[in-house]
Amino acid sequence: MIAIIDYGAGNLRSIKRALEVGDAETVVTANPDTIRSADRVVLPGVGNARAAMERLHELGLVDVVKDVVDTGTPLLGVCLGMQLLFGDQEEGPTVGLNLMRGTARKLPSDHKIPHMGWNTVAFAPHSPLADLGAASFYFVHSYVVYPTEVEDIAGTTNYGVAFPSVVIRDNVWGTQFHPEKSGDSGLQLLKYWLAWNR
Repeated sequence: MIAIIDYGAGNLRSIKRALEVGDAETVVTANPDTIRSADRVVLPGVGNARAAMERLHELGLVDVVKDVVDTGTPLLGVCLGMQLLFGDQEEGPTVGLNLMRGTARKLPSDHKIPHMGWNTVAFAPHSPLADLGAASFYFVHSYVVYPTEVEDIAGTTNYGVAFPSVVIRDNVWGTQFHPEKSGDSGLQLLKYWLAWNR
């Protein structure tokens, strides 16, 4: 069973439908026990980092997410959910979940902000997603992450500057784009995540 965390900051229906294409059993929930007992967990996210973290704290879910990671359960952060995997967040400012070392900062680009639309992701040869090669995904964001550990970068995208668009460390995965809005490429990535085991 896959728990999709409902904290008022995500496209829950879209990610639920995308996961269920792969015959996954899903539940949209803010219940700590349900999240802790899930086989996999998705942390979606749209909007403001500070507001999102305040809501996670209000619901008592910050420690729940950390417990999930500590027990080895696969966690997927999507868009803002990926940014919150890291520590210092320029947006707010606030502090994220600190599940991965690094920061989230405003996209430094002369291009239009937010970065919105289809763009290519080049997957790193060392990542579990390397077989995807280079594929297009749908982005909507103004902030990007700067991982401290370069090996955590599993995919990159260029929008005026190159930025990490996929991060992976052990059982923690993150995508800056929305796989649930990315057609066949997004479904294929979710299939890889659903099949991944430590």
